[in-house]
Amino acid sequence: MRYCKRCVYPEVAVNLFIDEEGICSACRTFEKFEQLDQPFWDRRKKKFEQLLEEILKNNKSNYDCVIPVSGGKDSYYQIHKMVTEYGFKPLLVTYHGNNYLPEGDYNRDRMRHIFDADHIVVGPSVEVLKKLNRLCFRKMGDMNWHAHCGIFTVPIQMAVKYNVPLVVWGETNWDISGMYEPEDFVEFSARVRHEHDLRGFEWYNMLNDSTEKLTEKDVLWAKYPTDEDILKVGVRGIYIGNFFKWDPNWHAKMIQEKYGWKTADAPFERTYRKISNLDDRYENGAHDLLKYVKFGYGRASDHASKDIRTGYMTRAQGIEMVRKHDHIVSKDVYYWLNYVGMKEDEFWRVADGFRDPRVWRKENGKWVKDNIWDKIHP
Repeated sequence: MRYCKRCVYPEVAVNLFIDEEGICSACRTFEKFEQLDQPFWDRRKKKFEQLLEEILKNNKSNYDCVIPVSGGKDSYYQIHKMVTEYGFKPLLVTYHGNNYLPEGDYNRDRMRHIFDADHIVVGPSVEVLKKLNRLCFRKMGDMNWHAHCGIFTVPIQMAVKYNVPLVVWGETNWDISGMYEPEDFVEFSARVRHEHDLRGFEWYNMLNDSTEKLTEKDVLWAKYPTDEDILKVGVRGIYIGNFFKWDPNWHAKMIQEKYGWKTADAPFERTYRKISNLDDRYENGAHDLLKYVKFGYGRASDHASKDIRTGYMTRAQGIEMVRKHDHIVSKDVYYWLNYVGMKEDEFWRVADGFRDPRVWRKENGKWVKDNIWDKIHP
């Protein structure tokens, strides 16, 4: 398996490709953004303001925009940008998947106090969530399908319900691969939601399972609005990461100082960062372990690759973070097994069935792969 010579991503990362010089598409795209000067970003800001005016010229809602939020560092930055800098009155919308860490609960619930914003939290039945955890783990090797679905469905439902034409997202959610150029100005779309975030599955694919027995009433929150309803309101989802330089480490530092935002109290086992995924312990634990089982890289690879590009660590330091964290089977896995009532042997039997043969091979009865530190050159 080949790895990028600049960051630590393997060539099997989603939508990624490595060029003839051994550099991945994510690093190449970042390279282009880094070459942009301040006048460029000034023009971007003006374009952002023109876009706001265009979308909101016929706004008949009591809200200026919907902001999908988890309570994480990016959520606070999005709200800060729209409320503090632009004076907007947003409607905050959260999908609650029942996975929050205590610090995440604290950060989420403080938002409506410090930003003077209304906040709608949609949390499906816990029993339904447990069923979806088990069903989607077996169906696609991703127990967090419900979270991806809720995060990218509930805010659009609320935008339609309250006649708000503008939904303000943060970073493009497929930025891992460097798919788009600085001038592409991509917007949120139903297609990306369905094909990328929901893995090609919808709420109706979760019905008629003989084991979990979910009904249509159980997944009303997962139903994406019709095209007619969206067009009637004129809902558009824009990413402020297209218009302002994006640096999650700086965002975290700023909101800690300005708003008292909390990082994780204890270190994660599968990554070195303490500023990410406080809203979802399974992202760092069980869900992310499955990514490693499938494709041979994990959350530490994601974080290290970003931090190498932005200069927060060297590639050698990143490789050490990957060596230390990517393979760990964390205690969050056992928390999840207890949560859904599954035995560990079933977990591994199902998980092993999703291993990518481009990555994994069996040697002496054990799964092995080519690691980034195995060779002098990737």
